Amino acid sequence: MTVQLKINPTGGGKSKSRNLDLSDAAFGIDFNEALVHQVVVAYQAGRRAGTRAQKNRAAVRGGGAKPWRQKGGGRARAGSIRSPIFRGGGVTFPATTKDFSHKVNRKMYRAAMRSILSELHRQERLVVVDQLAMDAPSTKQLAATLRALDAGRALVVLAGDDRNVELSARNLASVEVCVSGQIDPVSLISYDKVVVTVDAARQIDEALQ
Repeated sequence: MTVQLKINPTGGGKSKSRNLDLSDAAFGIDFNEALVHQVVVAYQAGRRAGTRAQKNRAAVRGGGAKPWRQKGGGRARAGSIRSPIFRGGGVTFPATTKDFSHKVNRKMYRAAMRSILSELHRQERLVVVDQLAMDAPSTKQLAATLRALDAGRALVVLAGDDRNVELSARNLASVEVCVSGQIDPVSLISYDKVVVTVDAARQIDEALQ
């Protein structure tokens, strides 16, 4: 079975309404909130660097010699000036590098992407256009095109790299441009509209089969 997505015109003149037939396996399934939540949390956790690190007394350079003799000095015994009680010493409970990533199976990830795309289609937040070709970078032209599509805060998905579109969107804080192979669940649900070209929609449909 197939799902029909309306192709919105991007030109100024009138054009006949056309539909794009895509499989209901990618754009017509029920929304699985629990699965989408799990995949979104895993994706955000995987983006955390986890690179903070501090040194304990063993990792701080120096401190091999005993600072003073064990007895007779009237001071507490000390074996190293790199102890946490001394300035320049190690940290008692140091922060260490950590991997925050969660394991998500490939089938789960693809199912979550299908669920998100299907829900975007039901909510009329998925806007399909024939193409977004631009002769030269123009932020004003791209903004006007998106405004005509009622897509103020939008994720623009292209079939391939388009330097003119990427440069045009660089000064639009509420617009992000990516290719079909780089879409992720967080970006899809973060924007009000997802503007996708016909070729990109077909590529996504094929990848999620």
